[in-house]
Amino acid sequence: MKIRNVTIIGAGLMGNGLAQVFAQDEDARVIMRDVIKKSDPMAEIRANLNQLIEKKAMTEGAAGSILSRVSFTNDLDEAVKDADLIVECIPEIMELKQNLLQEIEQLCKTNCILATNTSVMSITEIASKCQDKSRIVGTHFWNPPYLIPLVEVVKGDETSNETMEAVYDHLKKIGKRPVKCMKDIPGFIANRLQHAVWREALSMVEHGIADAQTVDEALRYGPGLRWPVLGVLENADMIGLDLTLNIHSYILKYLEDAHEPSKLLQELVAKGDLGFKTGQGYQKWTAEEIASSNRRLRDYLIEVTKDLK
Repeated sequence: MKIRNVTIIGAGLMGNGLAQVFAQDEDARVIMRDVIKKSDPMAEIRANLNQLIEKKAMTEGAAGSILSRVSFTNDLDEAVKDADLIVECIPEIMELKQNLLQEIEQLCKTNCILATNTSVMSITEIASKCQDKSRIVGTHFWNPPYLIPLVEVVKGDETSNETMEAVYDHLKKIGKRPVKCMKDIPGFIANRLQHAVWREALSMVEHGIADAQTVDEALRYGPGLRWPVLGVLENADMIGLDLTLNIHSYILKYLEDAHEPSKLLQELVAKGDLGFKTGQGYQKWTAEEIASSNRRLRDYLIEVTKDLK
């Protein structure tokens, strides 16, 4: 199936980024739809593109072409009637997503693929109110979606193989690095890995083994340096599975295996210490440090991904 007309429902942070990503396809016509009327709906995409131009990761001509392929509307019917692929980026509220897909299904073409950008929720449950569940699929983009190559394509219980292949192939065509998650499990692949590390990190701070800054430094200047070029399973093969078995036979019983959020994390949230949002989380953050952290991340991602094709 050829995907040309793409509609993004929800023009927030992720929605704008996804519209930009899909508009990189020269054949694309991308529509963003939101219930909120915006005086300049292209402002966020334009800001993203200008940053790429400043870093010499994109030409002004290419940026102009991307912008020319994106439009905005408040009208849901107009947004979805000709779409080949619709991606919803609305808040992570199950009933909201279920009702939206149920409504869209009555307005769009019968062969249109309906995708959800949920990061954690069950694709099967999101699709439960739709008549044709074979065309419902998860497409979990990572923020910022125009810089992070990974997209997890997640199969619900009734998602057809044709839907999985069509979305996977199109994401490859537009320069992403899709991976298939063949079972509808909470957190899919990458978030399960990420939060296994976070659980251990938060546990060490809670139990006074190391402070937050030290834990981050240990990861940033240790195993984190390997991860862009050496996968963890490749790493296991590299050191030898016999050694891996010996290490795990000793250490696994000492690792955090709690099935509830960290008590310290719950206490911080209860106090209103929410991290960058309030300037105080596991560490104290000034406005300048917050801006610097966000800028450093985006500059790094632009640099390491600009030659990834």
